[in-house]
Amino acid sequence: MSPGALPARTGDGQIPVHAQPASGGRLSTGLVLDIRKYSIHDGPGIRTTVFLKGCGLSCWWCHNPESQAPGFGAIVRDNRCIRCGACVRACEHGAITWTDAGPLTDRAQCTACGDCSAVCYAEARERVGREMSADEVLAEVLQDVPFYEESGGGMTLSGGEPLLQRDFTAALLAGAKALGLHTALDTCGYATWDAVERVRTDVDLFLYDLKLMDDERHRRFTGVSNGPVLRNLRRLSELGHRIRLRVPVIPDVNDDEENLRAVAAFAADLPHLEGADLLPYHHIGVDKYERLDRTYRLPDARSPSEERLEVVARFLRGNGLAVGPGPGP
Repeated sequence: MSPGALPARTGDGQIPVHAQPASGGRLSTGLVLDIRKYSIHDGPGIRTTVFLKGCGLSCWWCHNPESQAPGFGAIVRDNRCIRCGACVRACEHGAITWTDAGPLTDRAQCTACGDCSAVCYAEARERVGREMSADEVLAEVLQDVPFYEESGGGMTLSGGEPLLQRDFTAALLAGAKALGLHTALDTCGYATWDAVERVRTDVDLFLYDLKLMDDERHRRFTGVSNGPVLRNLRRLSELGHRIRLRVPVIPDVNDDEENLRAVAAFAADLPHLEGADLLPYHHIGVDKYERLDRTYRLPDARSPSEERLEVVARFLRGNGLAVGPGPGP
């Protein structure tokens, strides 16, 4: 197969057996949160986005909190519970007890083994995460090759933070490139350079989050320093990689003039950058915190209006940062 070519399809549109993934992924497994088809916001064209488990950050506004823990997780939807008691009987770890209000889960005892979700007829309990090989993931990604061909799309790895599963991410990217697919890596940049170095040559486009420029504020709202984030971003740019910034807009957290000016100034100093996209805050994931027995730390936050987003975009453009639609493949 020539470099950059997609594998040939048979008459019925299926990938022939000889063109199935041969990435070495049978020996490389990872924990997948979700595989989302027909994604149009995670890079150029129509894409399949693979969300991996685990993240080194704990952003106050995170709308996928179930992705943060590196291992399996457990979600409980009390509003679906039919009080049948099957979960109590299935739990061998003593994590679920029966009360007058129904089953009660002790998170400290829960191992997220999945036994309770397997017997929950009402789907009130869910095990978060699926162990898959790289070949299994790529086989799902390949199902949508016709869409990639027509739109210039491909595979995007997201999370969580894909670099936290460095070897698995490397196997997925290498396998996708061997199959001629366009690859994008959606990353917060919080990783060792060794992890970035392991995967960077198989990434066609980096979608790189830039949240807060002040280290103290970054520590407060994400739990970690932004030092590694900025160092990795600068180094990738110096090496000539295609990078598009993703700037979340969270009212009263990072949408102030001081932070926006610092974002634009840092971006202006990068030798290779293809612009930036604004990601408006939303509260779609708020209910997930309750299902995880966690407290949401921005209960009063509201999504920025279209007018506010345009003000932010104009300010960044006025300070030299191109904000707008993403590039082609």
